[in-house]
Amino acid sequence: MKTKYIFVALMALTTLPSAAQETYENTKMVEDELNGTARYVGMGGAMDALGADISTLASNPAGIGLFRRSALNVSGSLVMQTNGEKFAGEGLTRASLDQLGFVYAVKNNSKSYINFAFNYHKSKNFAQILSASDKLENASQNKLTALKYAYGKELPAKHAELMWNAIDNLYSQALPYDSIADLFEYVSADYYSFNRSSKGYIGEYDFNISGNINNRVYLGLTVGLHQVHYQDYSEYMEHLVSGEDIVIADNRMITGAGADIKLGVIFRPVATSPFRIGLSVATPTWYDLTTEGQTGLYDARTGESFTEKTANSRYEFKLNTPWKFGLSLGHTVGSYLALGASYEYAAYQNMDTHVIEGYEYDYWYGDAYSVSNSDRAMNEHTQETLKGVSTLKLGLEYKPVPELALRAGYNFLSPMYDMKGDKDGTLLSNGSCYASSTDYTNWKATNRFTLGAGYTVKNWNFDLAWQMTVKKGEFSPFIPYYGAADNSPHPDDNVADVVAVKHNRSQLLLSIGYRF
Repeated sequence: MKTKYIFVALMALTTLPSAAQETYENTKMVEDELNGTARYVGMGGAMDALGADISTLASNPAGIGLFRRSALNVSGSLVMQTNGEKFAGEGLTRASLDQLGFVYAVKNNSKSYINFAFNYHKSKNFAQILSASDKLENASQNKLTALKYAYGKELPAKHAELMWNAIDNLYSQALPYDSIADLFEYVSADYYSFNRSSKGYIGEYDFNISGNINNRVYLGLTVGLHQVHYQDYSEYMEHLVSGEDIVIADNRMITGAGADIKLGVIFRPVATSPFRIGLSVATPTWYDLTTEGQTGLYDARTGESFTEKTANSRYEFKLNTPWKFGLSLGHTVGSYLALGASYEYAAYQNMDTHVIEGYEYDYWYGDAYSVSNSDRAMNEHTQETLKGVSTLKLGLEYKPVPELALRAGYNFLSPMYDMKGDKDGTLLSNGSCYASSTDYTNWKATNRFTLGAGYTVKNWNFDLAWQMTVKKGEFSPFIPYYGAADNSPHPDDNVADVVAVKHNRSQLLLSIGYRF
């Protein structure tokens, strides 16, 4: 059966996307990538103490204080996924405008500057195609719905209602219902296949003021505005033991805006040495987000199409990402060698998801504003599922001649996910009730390798960088369910083995800059 893109065409004629605030969906908003100028990327982003690059404005705002001349810079790239196949009309190579900004340097005296800067960059590029498939044994996604209904009846009414999401609603229309036993009759599957194409980005607009004190201490403040544009389309197909296919197609979108504040300092502990130390802190990004979408089911047993079984949803919520803390070191040898190292920590398990309870009107200012409270159930799930992430960045720049620079860098990011974590669809949370997919991936550590080169001609600089990101994970099509409390074999077991997946991506980045 060919189902590819059927639902895409349908969605183009109707309202778009769905998802709700849920741990695995929220992680899309918090994972910053290595992106910016080609010089910054080529050195692995390890410039937080070295400064004098506009991209440090987002990682250590004090880095802008090391500029001695005003500058303009623009960067664009090709982003290439090295694994996977074209899906839903999206290929593995996509073009991207990654950075655009300027620094305006104001000299007070021979040892003091006050600098102003603005920079736009993509902190996250959502371009990805994820594919997975595997056998199933006495298990299926529709069996999960049947079990949730059977056991949900025994729980308090409110809890049972919240367990029932868009996927369950669609399956309940497709599964035979035994009115006497008050149960749905499920069908096990032989195997499944899953494909998802994601696109979009988080655009960050940063405004900075910075300066230095006697060329020993550099201070910086950045206010950042974030815009979220995320969209994906997925198809989950199960081949039932009865011989037919059943397909869930989901088209979703997340949009919204957020803001944060970053503070940084760089200081040289020894007046006669270029060695310097950097410290930085970033507040949470306070997001106001909206998710919306449509989910459709195709049942080959009846021939019913997506248009006959669809579920629509739209939901607004707030998300506060965790604080970030950074420590960096930088050193130069003459004018031919620069060395940098940075460490950053963010406690992602402390993400705070808020449910909007309603709106109130401010009669003085004439504005309406939302009233929200923390989603306790989902936040507890986040605490159990995610971990704090340590990011290590190392980089160097070598100039064999003054006009030419050669660069290399390396990043290591510890895993954000507990490998035993799952996408719990039974929580007393809107994140469970509004969920339109059951799949989740526990990603492991991330490794980045970078190379770069730059050439200066008078006031112009031209820089190239190449970046390879390597990440592996474990994919699950739905939460495992065990009928027995001790996980011993039981007829109601509904378990799919995890599947190894990877997301390897390379980026070829070009920057053009002008100093005056």
